[in-house]
Amino acid sequence: MTSNATCPVMSGANTESSQGPMAWWPKSLNLDILHQHDAKTNPMGPSFNYRKELKKLDIKALKRDVKKLLTTSQDWWPADWGHYGGLMIRMAWHSAGTYRIADGRGGAGTGNQRFAPLNSWPDNTNLDKARRLLWPIKKKYGNQLSWADLIVFAGTMAYESMGHKTFGFSFGREDIWHPQKDIYWGSEKEWLQKSGGEGSRYSGERDLSNPLAAVMMGLIYVNPEGVDGQPDPIKTAHDIRITFARMAMNDEETVALTAGGHTVGKAHGNGNAAKLGPPPEGAPLEEQGLGWINQETSGVGRDAVTSGIEGAWTSHPTQWDNGYFDMLLNHDWELKKSPAGAWQYEPVKIKEQDKPVDATDPSIRAMPIMTDADMAMKMDPAYRKISERFHKDPAYFSETFARAWFKLTHRDMGPKVRYFGPDVPKETLLWQDPIPAGRKTYDLKLVMSEIKASGLSNSEMITTAWDSARTFRGSDKRGGANGARIRLAPQKEWIGNEPERLSKALAIYEAIAKKTKASIADVIVLAGNIGIEGAAKAGGFNIKVPFTPGRGDATQAMTDVESFEVLEPVADGYRNWLKENYVVTPEELLLDRTQLMGLTAQEMTVLVGGLRVLGTNYGGSKHGVFTSKVGVLSNDFFVNLTNMNYAWKPTGRNSYDIVMRSTGKTKWTATRVDLVFGSNSILRAYSEVYAQDDNKKKFAEDFVAAWTKVMNADLFK
Repeated sequence: MTSNATCPVMSGANTESSQGPMAWWPKSLNLDILHQHDAKTNPMGPSFNYRKELKKLDIKALKRDVKKLLTTSQDWWPADWGHYGGLMIRMAWHSAGTYRIADGRGGAGTGNQRFAPLNSWPDNTNLDKARRLLWPIKKKYGNQLSWADLIVFAGTMAYESMGHKTFGFSFGREDIWHPQKDIYWGSEKEWLQKSGGEGSRYSGERDLSNPLAAVMMGLIYVNPEGVDGQPDPIKTAHDIRITFARMAMNDEETVALTAGGHTVGKAHGNGNAAKLGPPPEGAPLEEQGLGWINQETSGVGRDAVTSGIEGAWTSHPTQWDNGYFDMLLNHDWELKKSPAGAWQYEPVKIKEQDKPVDATDPSIRAMPIMTDADMAMKMDPAYRKISERFHKDPAYFSETFARAWFKLTHRDMGPKVRYFGPDVPKETLLWQDPIPAGRKTYDLKLVMSEIKASGLSNSEMITTAWDSARTFRGSDKRGGANGARIRLAPQKEWIGNEPERLSKALAIYEAIAKKTKASIADVIVLAGNIGIEGAAKAGGFNIKVPFTPGRGDATQAMTDVESFEVLEPVADGYRNWLKENYVVTPEELLLDRTQLMGLTAQEMTVLVGGLRVLGTNYGGSKHGVFTSKVGVLSNDFFVNLTNMNYAWKPTGRNSYDIVMRSTGKTKWTATRVDLVFGSNSILRAYSEVYAQDDNKKKFAEDFVAAWTKVMNADLFK
């Protein structure tokens, strides 16, 4: 059994429910993650198209309005030094910084920060004020500007306003309208729970559970005071390296982001944190949806408490410069406690003129600070080397930070074709998973005839197309059939892709593509469609599977092998395959994969049933193949699954015999993924629909519709 540290992604597979009718049966499979963001929750209606609305947006006017807002201080939440830049940058950073590469979930792409739990995380204290400050902008531009875009745009404009040349910006993030249920934030039962003990996200010496990136429940990155609140820059450096790597950042990007984020703004801890009221989700009605209100002092300006750490990092916190490295490297530092009682570092000796002025009174100088994470940039040998290079070469630091900030805030947007606006960089970056444009016009009939004459079986064609497309993640729009990366490293060697079988099919497809001028990606998908059409015809249904041409073929040079390794499947319930046994059940892993692919429970049901009878199981396994007509697209899986003449007998941890009640003889074998469609009440309801005598055609049509959705998931308009 695999440990939690290396366990596959558990996000959407977390089935425990503590609310509603299912609270009585907390281990029951929870299908809610497949039905979140239903159209009924969206106030914009089915005809709303954000892309079309964006074309009406006056981006120049928006820039002017945002930059004006940044320097227009409001009495109800006054700006430090008269500039909201630091606050807006922190908001954008904490929105984007929830992204993690393991499952592609999190990030700034949906405006999820507006909702619980993120809007009430301890690490997001007072970011509710930033979003309220932006409300006049959102109100003015309305449907032409999503909250998701505005949050990131405000942070980017803040840097420009303070003198930094940014790398670029793209609009195109579309809002959700209620919290995301599919993101696993950890198993802890309390905020900021220290490592060790029940529910800890750490095992071993300090192995962080997959797919988590933050070190504590309620933090975005690492604890600024040190590991479990105990200062130790070397230990903190270990946490930083793991956390930022899981956000797809290398050491240089990590130092750049840390320094760039702390070049401007300040931390707030000039008061008693215990006096703060509840966060937004727990605040009383009269607080207007805001949280962390201090009823004993003004709680704003000089009295604000956020992280508990108090002070700015640089001499000039409202301008972009190289002051962070000047301050960090040119001073010795000693541990102190902030007024709020948090650990922070202050310089042993510093000239009065090098101190930043007070955020509210320019006649007063304040002591600068560093966090334990900042000190890691000085004490860790690798980080120190990078910091010294940035210190000596400010231009290189600015350029590196600009690119890292762009990556941080755009990583979850997917391919460049989804970007929008005049500031989209012309340069195509490797982490954007570039794919050349494919040809949309070629002799389709010739390609089809070559595929049919190839000698490949329907099962081989369907399986190869499925394996190519199943990598798609709706979370960060990565993977999928477009690009035909299944023929490149690392995908061509993934055990789940059956390399020997795959290489046979790819050799044939590459020859067909070369002869017909079609892309290999198109050939792979078209062959799968042809296989399904043949199987449907054998079942008595003359169904045409829709095909959209135009996919391109990526090259190995366009493919970051290390980045794509996280897309490797460890299970595929659709092909009845597990790489090994895990703590997470096979059906939970199926749910997680299904949600990432953007499928509903009904689509999952019909696809599993169809793929079983088509004979596409991994390694030719017979588990769940409840038919005597393998290769024919029929509803036999559901007919026999729901037939009470059969009994199910466990034979192992994930194996069952399906026996005839009359004789006790084994008719078929199955796995948990097969039988959950007959045992779970909701999935059984779907299975019964497809088992009905009058729904044989509906089954075939629904299977084709769901198949087409998977094949086209990564074709963005």
